[in-house]
Amino acid sequence: MLRLRSRILAHLLFSPATSPHRSPHPAASHSTLRRLLLSAAVPPRTGFAVHEYLVETCGLTEAQALKASAKLSHLKSPSKPDAVPAFLAGLGLSTADIAAVVPRDPRFLCAGVERTLAPNVLGLAGLGLSRSQIARLVSLVPGEFRRRSIVSNLPYYQSLFGSYENLLRVLNRNNSLLGCSLDKVVKPNVAFLRECGLGDCDITKLCCKNTGILSNNPERVQAMAARAEGLGVPRSSGMFREALMAVATMSQEMIAAKVNYLKNTFRWSEAEVSIAVHRSPMVLVRSKNMLQSKSEFLISEVRLEPVNIAHRPVMLGLSLEGRLRPRHYVMRFLKANGLLDCDRSYFSAVMVTEKVFVEKYICPHKEVAPHLAEDYADACRGQVPTRFRIA
Repeated sequence: MLRLRSRILAHLLFSPATSPHRSPHPAASHSTLRRLLLSAAVPPRTGFAVHEYLVETCGLTEAQALKASAKLSHLKSPSKPDAVPAFLAGLGLSTADIAAVVPRDPRFLCAGVERTLAPNVLGLAGLGLSRSQIARLVSLVPGEFRRRSIVSNLPYYQSLFGSYENLLRVLNRNNSLLGCSLDKVVKPNVAFLRECGLGDCDITKLCCKNTGILSNNPERVQAMAARAEGLGVPRSSGMFREALMAVATMSQEMIAAKVNYLKNTFRWSEAEVSIAVHRSPMVLVRSKNMLQSKSEFLISEVRLEPVNIAHRPVMLGLSLEGRLRPRHYVMRFLKANGLLDCDRSYFSAVMVTEKVFVEKYICPHKEVAPHLAEDYADACRGQVPTRFRIA
């Protein structure tokens, strides 16, 4: 029966009659769809038990089935849920894919294939989406795929984010976006962000980082912008997008507490912490443990002055074990052996790419320090180098 439905769906989606380049008469198309789906109707069974059905037919684990069955307790027969996995199989989803969809949205099994799912697939195919693209959309947002509005809303999001792939990246972070009201929520938020100086590319990046910036109540988004400006980052600044990301999930009280923690941890004055937050707003979302360990390393071991860290806070977003510490070892070794000017900036060394760092600080010293590359590699793996030696 699954194979029969798969053939029916493939015929509906990719036959010339439903090609996006042609415009069949809607009544005829619907009549054909209804006739084919009814011909593949799944015969009713008796003794239906939701939990067992989810495990045996849909491939859920016992724990998943226990949780999902609570939302499907009203089902008395498998007639409707049987039709949905068959339809998804026809769309190209594997058994594992279907098993992943159901826990995300158990009520997807109650969706009407003929009334909702099939028309949505046909509508999306008419927008130019391939079967694999539609299948990916079902996997990401099964709850929204139960809404007929997905077809009418999709073109707006594709235009906003620039491509279907960008849209999928956003939906991977915020799978409820397609269910938000375009006119009452999304479009007002987009208009406001544009007023703040953000382009569509900035909005896309923001949405890929922040899960709810567009689906939030517009008043809350405006409050986020006010908190970002309160950090001393004006809307005209190129850092405003980063400031929005930083404060999106923080209240004013949380921001104040984190600013106070930064002052104490890095021994910063009011002016210095303001400089640091202004230059790298994401410092506000770094964990306290991470900030504490980097403060101890940069101040006590590298011996940087707190004011220098404040003016270069981007360092605090770099890996301590993977970049800051190993490169410090290399620079300390080179300076101690007269292979590097003592006034060479540590900041300049940690900010270059790995390729540039190796070319500039490791390769030129292969002859006099043949073990330098090996020791640096060990340090990058988290091992404390026992030797930095000259042959």
